[in-house]
Amino acid sequence: MVMKLIKKGAEADIYQTKWQNSNAILKIRKVKNYRNPILDLKIRKQRTLKEAQIISQVKSFGIPTPLVYFVDLEKSSILMQEIPGKTVHDLSESKIILLCKKIGKLVGMLHKNGIMHGDLTTSNFIYFKNNIFVIDFGLSQNTMKSEDHAVDLRLIKEILNSAHAKIMLPSWKNFLSGYKSVVGSEKYVKIIKIVSEIESRGRYAQVS
Repeated sequence: MVMKLIKKGAEADIYQTKWQNSNAILKIRKVKNYRNPILDLKIRKQRTLKEAQIISQVKSFGIPTPLVYFVDLEKSSILMQEIPGKTVHDLSESKIILLCKKIGKLVGMLHKNGIMHGDLTTSNFIYFKNNIFVIDFGLSQNTMKSEDHAVDLRLIKEILNSAHAKIMLPSWKNFLSGYKSVVGSEKYVKIIKIVSEIESRGRYAQVS
């Protein structure tokens, strides 16, 4: 199997490879040497299995995600479909503003079905054939807690403010509009209130 390293992360390394003549992505969770080896293997196995399960779960809600081809728990790896599009992060500013409404809807669908993504950045949405695929569920968890969902929103707000500062306001407005249309006014108001509370604690820079 030919493998090309494309991303080194804190939790996992990502490789480009092939699976039955199709382009594929191999994600291998890293050994953490500071942990007891038996515990480390157990944690990596659990997280690998959890991620694969959540990817399949999310697909069942009608959200585009990569197909999972193979899970190797001993190696803590997931082999999955490579989505050949562009990350939303790399699109034109006008396109990002436009797509933020759709991204808001996708995040709303995740939250409505009890999934917190955990790493909502514009690099974890891939635009391909007029569709947006959601990737990297390595930090995801099953939760219906509004506090957890607010953390997701707070992160994407921070990303828009730092990586896409010029278009932050229209992008965030579109994101919220899409999100609210899926989760409904009551949940929306509750979560936005928590986002404001997180911001006012002062550990985070205030984003207007």
